[in-house]
Amino acid sequence: MSNFKLNGAQNVEVSKKLPPEKTIEEQLIIMEYFSKTHKASLHLTKEEREINCLETLYPALFRNIQDNDLIAGRMDFLPIGFGCVTSLGGVGHFCVFQKLEKLKEQCINNEQIQRIDYLYDYWKEHDTKAKYCKDILTETTIGPFIDCNYPLMATARLSGMMLDYPKLLDNGIDGLKNLILEKTKKNGNSKFYECSIKSLNLLQNCIISLVAQIDKQLIQKDENRCKELLMMKEDLLVILNDKPETFHQSLQLIWVYALLAGVINYGRLDDYLGVYLVNDLKTGTITEEDAYNYLKSFWTLIENRRTTVNGRIIVGGYGRKNPNEADVFARIAIKVTMDCKYVEPQFTLRFNKDTPQDIINLAYESLGTGATYPTLYNDDVNVPALMYGMRVDQQAAEQYVPFGCTEFVIQGQSVGTPNVLINLLKILNIYMNEGIDTFDGLYKAGDCKIPPLNSYTDFETFYEGYKTFLDYFIQLSIKCQTYSYEIMNQEVSFLFTSILMDDCLDRNKALLDGGVRYLGGTNETYGNINASDSLYAIKKLVFEDKKYTLEQINTAAIANFEGYEQIRYHLLKCDKYGNDFEEVDDLAKDLYEFVAKGVRQTGINSGMQYYLIVISNNQANTEWGRKTDASPDGRLRGMYLNPANNPQSGAAKNGPTAMLNSLRKFDAKYHGGSVQNIKFTPNMFNKERIKIKALFDTYFENGGCHLMVTVVDKGILEDAQKNPQNYPDLIVRVSGFSAIFVNLDKDVQDEVMSRELYGN
Repeated sequence: MSNFKLNGAQNVEVSKKLPPEKTIEEQLIIMEYFSKTHKASLHLTKEEREINCLETLYPALFRNIQDNDLIAGRMDFLPIGFGCVTSLGGVGHFCVFQKLEKLKEQCINNEQIQRIDYLYDYWKEHDTKAKYCKDILTETTIGPFIDCNYPLMATARLSGMMLDYPKLLDNGIDGLKNLILEKTKKNGNSKFYECSIKSLNLLQNCIISLVAQIDKQLIQKDENRCKELLMMKEDLLVILNDKPETFHQSLQLIWVYALLAGVINYGRLDDYLGVYLVNDLKTGTITEEDAYNYLKSFWTLIENRRTTVNGRIIVGGYGRKNPNEADVFARIAIKVTMDCKYVEPQFTLRFNKDTPQDIINLAYESLGTGATYPTLYNDDVNVPALMYGMRVDQQAAEQYVPFGCTEFVIQGQSVGTPNVLINLLKILNIYMNEGIDTFDGLYKAGDCKIPPLNSYTDFETFYEGYKTFLDYFIQLSIKCQTYSYEIMNQEVSFLFTSILMDDCLDRNKALLDGGVRYLGGTNETYGNINASDSLYAIKKLVFEDKKYTLEQINTAAIANFEGYEQIRYHLLKCDKYGNDFEEVDDLAKDLYEFVAKGVRQTGINSGMQYYLIVISNNQANTEWGRKTDASPDGRLRGMYLNPANNPQSGAAKNGPTAMLNSLRKFDAKYHGGSVQNIKFTPNMFNKERIKIKALFDTYFENGGCHLMVTVVDKGILEDAQKNPQNYPDLIVRVSGFSAIFVNLDKDVQDEVMSRELYGN
């Protein structure tokens, strides 16, 4: 039985959304037209219903082209619509009830409020995610993302779609339509094929609408701006039917398609745009300054979508068809990233032993400015790891791309959305209290029978019992993941996404209807290191040193250590992960592998290509910490959990080398992405660059898969917390994403500040 609340928060939103250009009345008209069309299409196939609804949204949702735009296409996002991800609204046919209710504040009369109430009532029965939550959530074990009272959270979303943009560029819009017609002749006609062609017709209508926007602006603008607008218009008219021939045309086509598809990650732009770029530079069609300006405009459009944890652009790495041309793109892109210092796009460098040194140097230079980008991914570790984890060949693994908070997918070939999150520390607390979550006193163990603490006579039995209890939630997680695909597929086809994903057109099937080549998924885990440090403290103090009993430690934790300060002192003094202590790290590794292998096997057993854990963050470590009781590692009630795969704040005392040595011990082949953060002062990172490079090189050569680097002066974050008005653009790496520091909640700021800052 679920107690799902329709109007609860459904997404982490740190970046502040741009307000819609449209008036409240215009917004209501669009949402009403969409809703009426949806209702009138309920008797039709899901493909017909989807395209009918999309035609009510586009081009109606397009915003005006701004004066600095060199790429056309901006869009408003309303509380009701169609989408893939909660970062832009919702999944499938959606209603964000909380935002719809808030819209009442803008209403100018009661009649508008009544219209909102009518829409609210209709979508209670038809919102895709609401249908999922009503079926899958429970009173105590499975909660909705982001209700942190639960040990497991679940959601329905299609995050991380990285489309096969080369297919779009190589064929153009008319070419794609011809390709679908060829598939129709071979496989027979279907509503999927028919509505895919209608989707491409809609894309062309939107391009025509953008041309009309430009024509209106040409009357009003100065000579220089008119030249830019005419260039944009000419290129829009080219891509209306034909495949692109230039760098700018290619950028423009990718952007408009991404807007209509509702995808918020852009993949390996260097590989499929580098050839256009180099050709234009050689022929004199554009200068390097032009290319820089086009990319800066593209970066700005991505930033203005404000999706918080997305906007991934990846450069570098194995598997590129045109590496030399791609590197030309990468060099310019790093400079744009360094100069813009935007939160998004999440600019990412995949590197390997063959990556040109000047690109590595540029990446370090960008990080040294405080940009927090690029994030660094080691192909020499990740490619073979994903061959095992995802069960794919090397050619496929070389097309891996990170998205969101570092989850991996295969570009154009796989779904890997993280629709489940598990709190290992909260589960340990429940296990130690016979099924009771001592944070709120509720029973949250389902039908599991958990023995009392005084029944355990050795650590191995205690630890095995915890693993058995963890497995209960692992089994729940695969049920949540697979059902999210079932309910989404029942409702929609994701037409625009399906067109550019292998092997949907070949199979005549939509993405989640058996069309995608690799149906995968990911499970975000939290509190990993708090749990392993807690287990080590219990092993050491209870079963080895016999200093305390399990009951004494548990009683102290329930009391938040008030009156038990001596016990907390000894718990904190125990060796901790992050210091290169073999015994501690081995226990953390054992827990990691138990969870990772268990999750992976449940995915295989369910028929998925892969289902991997992601050791993630997206500030849920802080939000879940607020609802997690004190723990045997000495952490207090309500305190943030450790960030991703990093040690708990204050635990890493042996310097950056020891910390990185602990991080690299988790075998990458068992996960689908693991956030690794490190923080330096500018003085150390920039003036001791040779030492920093040696430190990173050693880490990566010894199995390190990934790093996210923040460079910030001592005292700056503390001052920004006290005087936020002085730091409107200060960027920090929260974990799997960057953010403007002053936009974060105070306890999230506290968690970021608590991490070890290396240097002086």
